[in-house]
Amino acid sequence: MSDVVRFTNGYLALPDGTSTRADLYVSPSSQLIVSPQSHFYTSHLLPSRTIDLAGNLLSPGLIDVQINGAYGVDFSELVLEDEDGGEKRYLDGLDRVAGRIVETGCTSFVPTIITQKEELYSKLLRLLRPRSTAKTAHVLGYHAEGPFLHPLRRGAHSQILLMTASSSPPMHSFEKVYGKEGLDQQGVKMVTLAPDVEGVMGCVEELTRRGVTVSIGHSDATLETAMEAMDKGARMITHLFNAMPPIHHRDPGVIGLLGDPSRRPYYGIIVDGLHSHPNTVRIAYGACKEGCVLVTDAQSIMDPNLPDGVHDWRPGLKFRKEGYKVVIDGTNTLAGSPYHPV
Repeated sequence: MSDVVRFTNGYLALPDGTSTRADLYVSPSSQLIVSPQSHFYTSHLLPSRTIDLAGNLLSPGLIDVQINGAYGVDFSELVLEDEDGGEKRYLDGLDRVAGRIVETGCTSFVPTIITQKEELYSKLLRLLRPRSTAKTAHVLGYHAEGPFLHPLRRGAHSQILLMTASSSPPMHSFEKVYGKEGLDQQGVKMVTLAPDVEGVMGCVEELTRRGVTVSIGHSDATLETAMEAMDKGARMITHLFNAMPPIHHRDPGVIGLLGDPSRRPYYGIIVDGLHSHPNTVRIAYGACKEGCVLVTDAQSIMDPNLPDGVHDWRPGLKFRKEGYKVVIDGTNTLAGSPYHPV
């Protein structure tokens, strides 16, 4: 007998996007895939446990680096006036999402906070530190999407809450919003920013030095500006094609980074058929397949039981759900997605 678990009667996902019917052997102690040839046929050992997949697909756990909420929980909502009770409700909601989202194949996620009042960020620092339990998805820290975004590309973000990095030095603006502790201890795991906003470019290198993943998004930047941000340490693009200039043959803007032979960014992309046309997704993947990162950009409405119609969202806002399309009510502005990862 061995410590190896055998997964049988299921399909395995392959790197080319296809699947194959096969068994898989995993060692829980080493957390590695084991070769059945060497382990069983050569050493004559038997698996300690066999799990019947009943025809389902087995794949590695998924990681969502842009998820705004799910199952009625909005990660950007915290009642500041009710500090103790508000924080408990927030953590209860976070635990509820972490417990349920594993059903969708997601085993780790980075809660995303859209542009908020400045005083909210210091509260969130205490609540969104990396955490995990044996039976829930891991919380990896949080993704701050804003407030250092370009007004022309703000999307669903509140314009009155957007900021520039106008302090001297500019990094003080980031420390004031996110907290020096949040940046140094990686509670803030990822920041979406617009390098073309006043003072922001001068902070990219320092954010990177502190271990924060810098992602370009909600930006009106030219390709030249985007390349400069990459040279200073930016590594990713937030929800490619959305909240940025459309590609132009003379200046392809942020999107043009995918065609650069030396600067190879990662890029989040929402593959729901609404945020980006399937052919557009294929173009991006063909240009830079090694950088493709699927994200949901899911909202609190990520719940299979939520009916179509108008629903309360954030203070002063409602959203309208029509099938898999979610917009700010009264507009055609997309407001994330109700999709789960699989």
